[in-house]
Amino acid sequence: MLKGKPLVSIVSAGLSKFGKLEGLYAREIFAQAAKEAFDRCPNLDPKKEIQALFVGHMGESYEHQGHTGSTVADWAGLLHIPAIRTEAACASSAAALRAGIFAVLSGLFDVVMVGGVEKMTHRTTSEVTEFLAMASDFPFEQWHGITFPGLFALMATAHMHKYGTTEEQLAMVAVKNHHNGSLNPKAHMQKEVTLEKALSSRFIAWPLKLYDCSLITDGASCLIITKPEIAKKYTDLPIHIIGSGQASDSIGMYERESLTSLTAAKISAKQAYEMAGVKPEGIDVAEVHDCFTIAEIIAYEDLGFCKPGEGGQLIERGETKLDGRLPVNTSGGLKSKGHPVGATGTAQAYEIYLQLTEQADRRQVKDAKIGLAHNVGGSGATAAVHIFRRE
Repeated sequence: MLKGKPLVSIVSAGLSKFGKLEGLYAREIFAQAAKEAFDRCPNLDPKKEIQALFVGHMGESYEHQGHTGSTVADWAGLLHIPAIRTEAACASSAAALRAGIFAVLSGLFDVVMVGGVEKMTHRTTSEVTEFLAMASDFPFEQWHGITFPGLFALMATAHMHKYGTTEEQLAMVAVKNHHNGSLNPKAHMQKEVTLEKALSSRFIAWPLKLYDCSLITDGASCLIITKPEIAKKYTDLPIHIIGSGQASDSIGMYERESLTSLTAAKISAKQAYEMAGVKPEGIDVAEVHDCFTIAEIIAYEDLGFCKPGEGGQLIERGETKLDGRLPVNTSGGLKSKGHPVGATGTAQAYEIYLQLTEQADRRQVKDAKIGLAHNVGGSGATAAVHIFRRE
């Protein structure tokens, strides 16, 4: 395949409000995202033209409900098409997007919906912590009581020890992303936070404090993708996916080659960049997986936005702010927009879609033509990177 050739084209996208959505089941939240996607694309007849659905969903435990594909297809008005759930922890909907890309590239389908959903907030914090921990190694991590804040705190302390990264630099990620989230009407936490408040918040797992951690959130997201050659049938401004990479690593962090980098993310990025014919400096806007502030700093390095160890300096210089050289997490990221785990991957793609079609309103990046989304599962046992280009 030629470098930069579109794999598929996004012709519409939808996102529910993120937050504490009381009284709604996951299926109803997904239906909200689907409705927005349908409304954005009046030239599409969903019941007649969408041929398959791939939906990311991490955990049955939250609602005691499996069989997610068929459940949400029914409530989105897409009964009878093949509907398949994908699971890759917090990268479940990036995996759904990959499955949709494969389905279209195979020639089997012309139009496919991909997305993700999670309903989490009706559970207690301890229950959610337990359910999320299922994405880590059971006998050697879960069983010993370590949770994801603890695992990412290990990464943070290793990064601080090796490179001199500071607590202030971690807090700067939170400040930036809360600012961006304050401009996003669909974000869970639409409020700014000062550096002083972030630094003085209580510790969750040293050095990670309350404002270093993403939110327990309900939400859903979806995209409608097609063969590039028919995209103009549905929209005047399709967004092409020109690069897609995915890789895995040991589920247990104790077996990884590094605590300061995610090998799966580096491999995924290399695959996506090569397929797209794009280098890191060619990216205009990015959504990265900031489940914890240290994860965003590590993502800068893994994606080639700076050299290893320089992620803290990148945020300190303001280069990833909304008006910086490379705006990152314009949506507010997982940190402020929220992290309904199954929905996160395609929610990132939704933000890139808005940016590249110039529909991001107060958080619009000027002249954005190429975007990147970076989605991580668990503590890095899965990672996926997608690169998008405006028509």
